Amino acid sequence: MGHTIAEKILAAHAGGKSVRAGDVVVAGVDFAMIHDARASNALKMIGKLGVKNLPFAAKTAFVLDHYSPPPNIEAANVHRDMRAFAGAHGAPLYDVGDGICHQVMPEHGHLTCGDLIAGTDTHSVTYGAFNAFGTGVEGTDLSAVMMTGKLWFRVPETIRIELKGKLQPGVWAKDITLAMLGTFGAEGANYRAIEYVGAAVSAMEIDDRMTLANHAAELGAKAAILEADDKTFAWLKAHKARAPRPVTADVDANYAQRIEIDASTLAPQVARNHHIDDVIGVPEVQGRKINFALIGTCTNGRLDDIRQAAAILKGRRVAKGVRMIMTPASREVYLAAAREGLIEVLTRAGASVEAAGCGTCVSITGHLIMGDGDVAISSANRNFKGRLGNSRSEIWIGSAATVAASALTGQITDPREVAGGKWTAGGKEAA
Repeated sequence: MGHTIAEKILAAHAGGKSVRAGDVVVAGVDFAMIHDARASNALKMIGKLGVKNLPFAAKTAFVLDHYSPPPNIEAANVHRDMRAFAGAHGAPLYDVGDGICHQVMPEHGHLTCGDLIAGTDTHSVTYGAFNAFGTGVEGTDLSAVMMTGKLWFRVPETIRIELKGKLQPGVWAKDITLAMLGTFGAEGANYRAIEYVGAAVSAMEIDDRMTLANHAAELGAKAAILEADDKTFAWLKAHKARAPRPVTADVDANYAQRIEIDASTLAPQVARNHHIDDVIGVPEVQGRKINFALIGTCTNGRLDDIRQAAAILKGRRVAKGVRMIMTPASREVYLAAAREGLIEVLTRAGASVEAAGCGTCVSITGHLIMGDGDVAISSANRNFKGRLGNSRSEIWIGSAATVAASALTGQITDPREVAGGKWTAGGKEAA
């Protein structure tokens, strides 16, 4: 019996022995990440143990992205401590405004195909877009990684999902992930790895692949891994990553489940009612009035997402009474969008562009607080009650294109019905 990608990566990092789902292994980590919302626990644990030698700290990125900028003295002190610790131990530091952890990690070449990556955030599964096993852990786990370079794992079962066909113009990876949540439910893949394969995956650009992997966190997945191809290798080379060690599953690998989805039949989707798995097609709820529109976050704040929004809003204004905010995933994404003129397009359309970070998504910075009864549509990954600062407001989740189309009309709108509805890869409107 063959092995899945997850089994192969964990086996390679646990001494090369064959492992199966359910086995518990101690595996060497290639790189780690800790962000400011979890750093205190890690630093306190290291201090409590009195450990001075941290050989893996130099391979642990410290990212200041959640309290970005710090909204209070406590958060500012966390940043102070992280800067001092990173400086003392030679750890890479990404400061306020540099970007969201899941964007800066691959963007700065910290991971490659075949890697095992641990990060203090559930959306560390994003790294699977690059054929790596990325997974979320707690801050205290990261203290152990910095001390030893190792961590224990239970080898997950794997679900193989084949996305057949071709996404229709105006439909994106975000819509696939929402449709899957509507079908399988939040936590529907709890502690399982997902392998994404198929023609629809191969056709995706890297930005959309990162969205596909990222949203697996809402499914409860331990990891979400895509196969590597020429697009993967070219992206990694352009970002000066280490030489790739691509991993593929054996044809006779043992899967907990095999699922086939025809991507060509999918319409734009939205999640509603404070539940990320309460999903419905946009055409079925078109016309629902909105007050706020948010594009960004670790799920959909990349360049292609900004291109989608700009294609819709170019030469136009958001609807009267709608407040629109865009938070790029990183400083590099912002600069690339500026070079393409996308920032000017969005600004002239009435959007506010914020520094790269997570603060708006989780309402830490208070830059997007809604009034009672207000409705927001967001390209974020979660719509928990009170997520944007007011439990008496509503949050709908959709693709960047759906968010931009809704901002334009002032109501939830199918992006295929605006800007001619014709799209090409990369989010640019077709001529």
